[in-house]
Amino acid sequence: MHLLDRLRPPSIAVIDIQGMIGPTVRPLEFTRLLARLRDDESVRGVVLNIDSPGGTAVGSDMITRAVARLRAEKPVVAFVGGIGASGGYMIAAAAQRVITLPAAIVGAIGVISYRPIVHEALGRIGVQMRVSKSGRLKDMLSPFREPTEEEQAKEQHLLDALYEQFVSGVAAGRGLSLEDVRELATGEVYIAADAIERGLVDATGDLDDAIDWVAAAAHTPRRVRLVRPRRGLRDMLFARASMALVEAALFDLEASLPAPGGYTLYMGGRR
Repeated sequence: MHLLDRLRPPSIAVIDIQGMIGPTVRPLEFTRLLARLRDDESVRGVVLNIDSPGGTAVGSDMITRAVARLRAEKPVVAFVGGIGASGGYMIAAAAQRVITLPAAIVGAIGVISYRPIVHEALGRIGVQMRVSKSGRLKDMLSPFREPTEEEQAKEQHLLDALYEQFVSGVAAGRGLSLEDVRELATGEVYIAADAIERGLVDATGDLDDAIDWVAAAAHTPRRVRLVRPRRGLRDMLFARASMALVEAALFDLEASLPAPGGYTLYMGGRR
């Protein structure tokens, strides 16, 4: 607990969970953020602003567990403004309440594994892949050959185990039976109205409705604080450098395009 946390007035924290879980929504960063909010006495409740199609199974599970720990101590609501599918819905289901826009879609409860099989394409261009290994299943997910029946069975076992974890998590978070969740866990997505009917969502509304619910549940003033994972100096500098490169490339591309009438226009002092 930092002294600054004690001095802050009571507030509702809003966390944006936007994008793919793994490459965009970094599990370790968000897990640390949720743990920090759990210990922050000035934060009386949390809104998870979710718009995510899912992502890695491990990353989704990490964030989901952190949400469950937070929920045990403070009111937590998940708001889905666009899509809360697969791992995105797994995280939402761990909250005490799920609110979505009427046009939002949720669900996709299931696990999928895919990879390209490229050995035929490589063979056509005369490329061979040599693999040395210790253990017959060490390269069971290799894209350079067809999987054996044993490997397919092993992979399916992994998927089934992760699927059961997903189903159990949704059942616990939503207060549904395992059988009911399994019937819904076909991998399909549901529009908000159908999701409410099936118990996957509590109500439709917007982000303000989600904030209002948390404020009422926490018996605290409606004071909102947008919070983000902490980023190190290296990450911030890299992000700014990447943005500068993108902007420079876009500027050069735009400058190279002829304007109507055959002229090329330049703005600024670069030319």
